[in-house]
Amino acid sequence: MSVARGVLARILTQPCVELMAARPIKRLLPRVSLNQTRSWCSDGPIADRAEVRLSRLDGEDNGIVEVLMCRERARNSLGRLFVGQMRELVSLLHHDAAVRVVVFRSLIPGVFCAGADLKERAQMSNPEAELFVHGLRSLMNDIAALPMPTIAAVDGFALGGGLELALACDLRTAAHSAQMGLIETTRGLLPGAGGSQRLPRTVGFAIAKELIFTGRRVGGKRAAELGLVNHSVPQNQTGDAAHKEALSLAREILPQAPIAVRMAKVAMNRGAEVDISSGMAIEGMCYARLIPTRDRQEGMAAFIEKRPPRYTGE
Repeated sequence: MSVARGVLARILTQPCVELMAARPIKRLLPRVSLNQTRSWCSDGPIADRAEVRLSRLDGEDNGIVEVLMCRERARNSLGRLFVGQMRELVSLLHHDAAVRVVVFRSLIPGVFCAGADLKERAQMSNPEAELFVHGLRSLMNDIAALPMPTIAAVDGFALGGGLELALACDLRTAAHSAQMGLIETTRGLLPGAGGSQRLPRTVGFAIAKELIFTGRRVGGKRAAELGLVNHSVPQNQTGDAAHKEALSLAREILPQAPIAVRMAKVAMNRGAEVDISSGMAIEGMCYARLIPTRDRQEGMAAFIEKRPPRYTGE
């Protein structure tokens, strides 16, 4: 029981849990259309462009926010600027209770994230490289700790750190043509941004060891068979089939009670870290946090009145 009490104490002090009972806060992100977001990554001098952007969707998709990766000439590789901008945006999302689902996607055709920026990494000293990878691991942990569901839309290559980024998300969609792999052993390294821990927890230890030891790449269909991605779909002419599948999945999550969804994420993520008895205690604590919410009352009223519920996140 000491383990359970320790984990429960950690949960009670988590900022994301404090957000569960909070009313939705004022929107922190700009409203933009998907057409506008594409122009962000194609206009102006390279030096003047952001490498990661946020887009809040409108209309019936209100509540879905997309993290747009657009480091065009370096195939979204994980350089200092890219990682720094991603960290800032993830921090912003963490404190925005109005966001219900986050989709990570690339605006660069044929690539999700190519992994490490090897040209930049080659200029680092050994201590600098170690410190940078430590920061990269911290970023992936921050993504995994986002309180709302996250989906990676893999429409192209997701290699090394690119796959580690996708693994840090709760759910993944992929085009059949996508290529995924933790290829670090082919470069004399091992996955250093969480891949050695998240891949075994996703596909099982035997499969993960085979993939990491060999540095093998797998396509989208095989990734779905292994459980590496939730859904794999044929690529379309516009090259965004995984993104469309991710949006479809996000739209299924969107109508559900947002506090309940967030607390379910806490229960599953924290419960996976402990024994089943402690996990049951965590579930009970999370359930108790939902009892006084207006959304729970709305859910019961909607059921009795035979109408769709209107959840407000309160």
